Amino acid sequence: MDVINELIMQAVASPWLYLIMLAVAVIDGFFPPVPSETVLVAAAAVGASAGDVHIALLCAVAAAGAAIGDNIAYAIGRRLGTRRFAWMRHPRVAAAFAHAQRALDGRSATLILGARYIPVGRVAVNMTAGALAFPWRRFVPLSLLAGASWSLFSVGIGLLAGAWVKDQPLLSAALGVVLALLIGFTVDRVAAARWRRVPVPQLAG
Repeated sequence: MDVINELIMQAVASPWLYLIMLAVAVIDGFFPPVPSETVLVAAAAVGASAGDVHIALLCAVAAAGAAIGDNIAYAIGRRLGTRRFAWMRHPRVAAAFAHAQRALDGRSATLILGARYIPVGRVAVNMTAGALAFPWRRFVPLSLLAGASWSLFSVGIGLLAGAWVKDQPLLSAALGVVLALLIGFTVDRVAAARWRRVPVPQLAG
């Protein structure tokens, strides 16, 4: 964790911040261990505290990177499909795909927008959308909206932290990261509780 925090602080202080933010947001769209939220929140907090970050540009770059990453996850899922590997054809897995198909058909916007705030969840949902051939023309606008809302929300957390701790960029960045982690933990718990209430298809045999 200390190593990750140090890397985040180095990214925020780098003159290549916007390029780093774009790359991190893209990769995080299909590889969740990359901490795009924390980089974005920390950078926004530093911008609010020290005023040396262009907030609108940061927000736009993060949103664009998030949308690109989500579409890469969709493309990976589309490439793999639902029957490429033997385990995908197992009755339980096939039933899970059928359940996901019904969910996408009935509440695609809720799933795709909501999943953007859950690091592992967004990769799973977006790859599943691709695998199930959810129409790309519908996925693209939803991914753009999801990326924009996620970026604005994360930047808002950073600005709040930076406003609390003026003229102390490192402390404001650290506070922003803590806030982001707490909110992320809460979102994860709420999402997990909600999924437990979703009926799981009963399988024969």
